[in-house]
Amino acid sequence: MPTRLLLGNESLAQGAIDAGLSGAYAYPGTPSTEITAYVLRSPQVAAGEVRCAWTANEKTALEAALGMSYGGKRAMASMKHVGLNVAADPFINSAISGTHGGLIINVADDPSMHSSQNEQDSRVYLDLSMMPCIEPADQQEAYQVPGVAFALSERYRIPVMIRLTTRLCHSRATVTTGEGQPRNEFSYPDNPKRFILLPALARKSYARLLDRQADFVHESETSLFTRYFEGTDLSTGIMACGTAYHYVREIVGEDCPHPILKIGQYPLPIGLIERMTSQCNRILVFEDGYPYLENKLRGLPVRQTPAIHGRLTGHLPRTGELSPDAVAGAFGTEPIRNEPSTVPAPRPPALCPGCPHIDTCKALNTVLKAGEDASGRLFSDIGCYTLSALPPYESVDTCIEMGASITMAKGASQAGLHPAVALIGDSTFTHSGMTGLLDCVNENANVTVVIVDNLTIAMTGGQTSSATNRLADICAGLGVDPDHIRIITPLPNKHEENVNVLRQEIAHTGPSVVIAVRECIQTARRSRSKGGSS
Repeated sequence: MPTRLLLGNESLAQGAIDAGLSGAYAYPGTPSTEITAYVLRSPQVAAGEVRCAWTANEKTALEAALGMSYGGKRAMASMKHVGLNVAADPFINSAISGTHGGLIINVADDPSMHSSQNEQDSRVYLDLSMMPCIEPADQQEAYQVPGVAFALSERYRIPVMIRLTTRLCHSRATVTTGEGQPRNEFSYPDNPKRFILLPALARKSYARLLDRQADFVHESETSLFTRYFEGTDLSTGIMACGTAYHYVREIVGEDCPHPILKIGQYPLPIGLIERMTSQCNRILVFEDGYPYLENKLRGLPVRQTPAIHGRLTGHLPRTGELSPDAVAGAFGTEPIRNEPSTVPAPRPPALCPGCPHIDTCKALNTVLKAGEDASGRLFSDIGCYTLSALPPYESVDTCIEMGASITMAKGASQAGLHPAVALIGDSTFTHSGMTGLLDCVNENANVTVVIVDNLTIAMTGGQTSSATNRLADICAGLGVDPDHIRIITPLPNKHEENVNVLRQEIAHTGPSVVIAVRECIQTARRSRSKGGSS
């Protein structure tokens, strides 16, 4: 079989293609982006055999994948952990409606918040949805998971979540690949009424979902990704989820005297867990993310026998990524890397030299940080421009989640703040900002929205933005007065002109929009290097 050097994300993508994938949908978000980027570059997409697209947001991605599943095809949606919040409605309800063709939902968590606002662990959504989940431990398993997950999905007509974490997503390893499977032909669901979640029908579907839970537990206990390793020293039992298993092996070796339960599939394998808890005096729990398994083992009131040790007891750090050194500390052994680091201290992130957002933020600073409007605030959003919170600009005052800038500015304005200005990117606007602007129009809110349009989704590598060259039309369609939809060019020689436009729109009573249009410096460079124009 051929062997390739692949990222964890790329391994999963190749595994899905080889397992008969027909459709892949996603909104880009680190650390999940490379899954869909890899599929987009594939020969199967070029040949028209696989449909792959960046969507407006994670909710629309999952709904499109569910629609392809309705037609009997194998499909997947990919997102980062906070994107699952956006897709929560179809995520939970698709477990009740069920699927037809295989449907997998790839969710990449980001412990240590390398590029995220929180450390959310997506496994908590399993308790809400009651769908199965597979958590690969390495790149080879990431390649194998889609085939297993598609088969599981079609066997039970249920979506299957695949949980990844940053370290697996963005590290490379050699992966042995297999031959591709044929793609499903179009077909109608055997019982299309289960896709109609009217209460009378949904109650029956929900009952079926509950009835399948014992089957899902059995699937976890017999899974290719779950394994119980016997041990002779029963003073301590070890449970390790996903990539944590390899951290444990790095510390204890292959001849560990303690029993080890490697967990790679959910619902939790109850029988195997009870086997260990009935034999061992203490359980050490290793998992990357929340103390999800540990919480369930400890129970309420906290169980005393066996003792459960992990993040909640201080044996492991409560926050941040799991690491071999943290595992060593839990065993009371020396870290495996105790020499001083020779790696230079990382530089803080910064806007690229020549970034168009720099000139927009300088104009906003002139208006909001000095003069008569110095009491104003700039409500920001998720994008490269969020870096303007750092020196030397220190422009923005908030950044909570995708789409919050406009609605927070609206609420602050209605509390009495003026000026209330929202800063949002072109892609974030179409992701979840348009509804906020519609609220501003409906309530005639005294808010100025600045859309920084760099003609791409720059923060995740330059994917296609959903509304390039159509933002002004969209704002007008939402009801903003066309006279108060202004377009500026963020360049140093346009500074005074841009400042004047911003001041005019801030002075306007009611919603107004200023669109700052200039191509991302990185995509412009790539375009020039390929002989294009920009």
